[in-house]
Amino acid sequence: MEAGRSAGTPAIELEDATVAFRLADARMFTAVAQARLSVADGEFVAIVGPTGCGKSTLLNIAAGLLRPVSGAARIFGQPLAGLNRDAGYLFQADSLFPWKTALENVAIGLEVGGRARGEARARAERWLASVGLAAFAGRYPHMLSGGQRKRVGLAQVLIRDPRILLMDEPFGPLDAQTRQIMGNLLLDLWSRDRKAVLFVTHDLEEAIALADRVVIMSAGPGSRIIGDWRVALARPRDIFEIRLEKDFHDLHREIWGVLKDEVMKGYAQSATPVETRA
Repeated sequence: MEAGRSAGTPAIELEDATVAFRLADARMFTAVAQARLSVADGEFVAIVGPTGCGKSTLLNIAAGLLRPVSGAARIFGQPLAGLNRDAGYLFQADSLFPWKTALENVAIGLEVGGRARGEARARAERWLASVGLAAFAGRYPHMLSGGQRKRVGLAQVLIRDPRILLMDEPFGPLDAQTRQIMGNLLLDLWSRDRKAVLFVTHDLEEAIALADRVVIMSAGPGSRIIGDWRVALARPRDIFEIRLEKDFHDLHREIWGVLKDEVMKGYAQSATPVETRA
């Protein structure tokens, strides 16, 4: 982390944010309870936790897609009302238009915002080059590999120059080697201007390798943030190499000691219908 980047107004701040949904029988189901989280401008924060614990729910609060029933969400100090226009959201599933080329998919974010077509496509060409796909600009999504489609999706988000990146298991569907390649690409792009990043993953190793901080959520329902570890590993990082370091393994062992119990709780609950849980 660069000196001074953590100071000042947080890019994302959740204050006791609680999210609940009404079930078919009119009872309320609390997904996330009293979440308190602060992400500094320029900070990379990863969230891990059991399946179904509400990791994506936190992202959706920060994106303005979900409104907490209590508590508050602030973006750069301002209460979040409606969609977070400062954020770019990269989902786990591809969000590319199948009838558009890679170039057209990247450019469309600028075009719908009112930029001239020529300007948008010129910038899209530069972004495709940045993610190593300059030679694939004219290909349609079905002609690209999973990793290539993720690169297009990343360029599609970054071309808008958001101040915040929200990433929901973006590399989850990829094989292990491609995930590491994409992780290094993400770190390279992020290091250029240090946007605030909130990154959801099931992979603790991926979280530690990428992030400045790793946040742990408990098993649900009523999931809470139960741990927050700072990753004191030097940057720049190479994901292939960082996982071999002793400090990496020591931190992984420490966090897993807490996370394992929550994963097992979540696994035990997965066989129990929500409606019958106490």
